[in-house]
Amino acid sequence: MTDNPSYKDRKVITIGVVSELTGLTERQIRYYEERKLIFPERSPKGNRKYSFMDVEQLIDIANKREEGVQTYEIRQEMLKKRRKEERKKRRELLRGEINARFGIQKD
Repeated sequence: MTDNPSYKDRKVITIGVVSELTGLTERQIRYYEERKLIFPERSPKGNRKYSFMDVEQLIDIANKREEGVQTYEIRQEMLKKRRKEERKKRRELLRGEINARFGIQKD
């Protein structure tokens, strides 16, 4: 994450508000955290803080659960997606290094 995250990435929403926005119970939200599907930050007092991206992720998780997808399968899908994004970033970084090394310029 960057030094100045977008509003969607800032972890400022409490679990009660997330519950209202998603229709999930606080217990369901905590369960998805236990299953490592969502990663809230903690305030100095230990309260969970979520971002708008977390809210979107929770809605996606809830929809998949309604379709019968197990939390393990959701987690595997998330890991696969993350690995794919990391490979893409590495390729772009490598491409930039090669372009800089050999003086290749984009038009």
